[in-house]
Amino acid sequence: MSHDSDAEGAIETRGLEPVPDAERTGHVRELFPTWVAANISVLLLTMGAGLIVFNGLNFWQVLLVAIAAPVLSYGIVGLISIAGKRGGSPGMALSRAVFGQRGNLFPGSLIWVARWGWETINAVTGAYAVLTVLDLLFGVEPSTPLIVVTLLLFVACTFLVSGLGINALRVCSTWSTYLFGAFSVLVLVYLVANTDWSAVFDKPAGSTAMMVAGIGTIAAGGISWVPSGPDFTRYLPRTASSKAMVGSTIGGAGIVVLPMVLMGAVMAVGTPGLASAQDPVSFIGELLPTWISVPYLVIALIGMLLINSMSMYSAGFTAQTLGIKVPRAWAVSVNAVISLIFGFLLMVVATSFIGSFISFLSLLAVAFSAWIGVFGVDMLRRPRYDGQALMDTTRTSAYWYRGGFAWPAMAAWAVALVVGLLFTKVDWFAGPLASSWIGKNGLGWAVTIVVAAALYAVLPRAAGSVSSADPEPERETVSI
Repeated sequence: MSHDSDAEGAIETRGLEPVPDAERTGHVRELFPTWVAANISVLLLTMGAGLIVFNGLNFWQVLLVAIAAPVLSYGIVGLISIAGKRGGSPGMALSRAVFGQRGNLFPGSLIWVARWGWETINAVTGAYAVLTVLDLLFGVEPSTPLIVVTLLLFVACTFLVSGLGINALRVCSTWSTYLFGAFSVLVLVYLVANTDWSAVFDKPAGSTAMMVAGIGTIAAGGISWVPSGPDFTRYLPRTASSKAMVGSTIGGAGIVVLPMVLMGAVMAVGTPGLASAQDPVSFIGELLPTWISVPYLVIALIGMLLINSMSMYSAGFTAQTLGIKVPRAWAVSVNAVISLIFGFLLMVVATSFIGSFISFLSLLAVAFSAWIGVFGVDMLRRPRYDGQALMDTTRTSAYWYRGGFAWPAMAAWAVALVVGLLFTKVDWFAGPLASSWIGKNGLGWAVTIVVAAALYAVLPRAAGSVSSADPEPERETVSI
């Protein structure tokens, strides 16, 4: 990816500090396998099954959902990732320019906590994949000690890859893309040959409201990656094509999300239990022959390990922006321990895996969306970021504003967060407006983005929000 002293070795040592222009040797095409890897999860099969069982959609409606959701969510990921090219720093470090050095601690803390949940879900799914493979190959039944061991192994591998840094992630992403792609084709061929297609196509259409809600549910997973977008574009030259960046991001995600969601939907017609299983991974072993399911689950396991590694890689930066003064690789360890603890609780104590997962996704989307609306409008106004001011967390920083807070950004973020929660309904929480059309269609996160963006756009800008150190932007080229 990069040939600078901070990233070319086995361990990336660069933290929050901006990447110098001379060391930005990345290529836009490397974003494609990155976002393929970020979506290699058998949970997409479960979510596709849910569209059939819970949302009552037919095959063609699921197809529309599976196309619209990644275009919408990863389109936003791609757009926000342009900030990484401009500023050369991780997303939550660039966020200091928007919210102020102290103000950024508030959305930063919320996003960091939200990552705990996302990493826990992936750790649990990865552990279930290991348990399923052990059962299929050796007849080993799951037990609490075995659950603990598999979780520990999965999280340890995640910590290793994310601790190594951007180059390790790039290499692993590329190879997992090839392997998962090949086996997904194999699974698709098997499904085509062994599915009762008359039952699939005879299923009646569901309501438009349920289709919109389905788009929101699938898109929520992509929305959670938005603050991480700049983390993976900071090594790109300033002249990299913004259009190509967005295209590579959508393409990488969409090429996985579309077939996986469709496969889950097709499987659910014959096996509706897939949508509500406590262990959604074991169903793969029941639906597919062993010679396909075992290698497929092993490769999916690698994919889920990569998803968690990418999330922990970003979480390390977020921890640093919160003032945890340890190297990035060690900042990752905090999230590793947390995902172990919560993962154990979810596997051993929780009664409904998919219910917990959907509830978490809904709340997570609102938490991220308030930040997205404010940061996105600011990015449109700001051609560059002052690297020195980003790293200066004292009163002398150009991004100190008033008392360390950019109050217009803070106000827009807080109001949007509250409004979004008003429209949100999960298993254990329901906002007073959750029964409205917006709430029923699962669009609380979309309202949050719109409110945050609109409010921030009309509020007066914080004093000093345009630093004198922000130079004029270089002209962007359109070549990949």
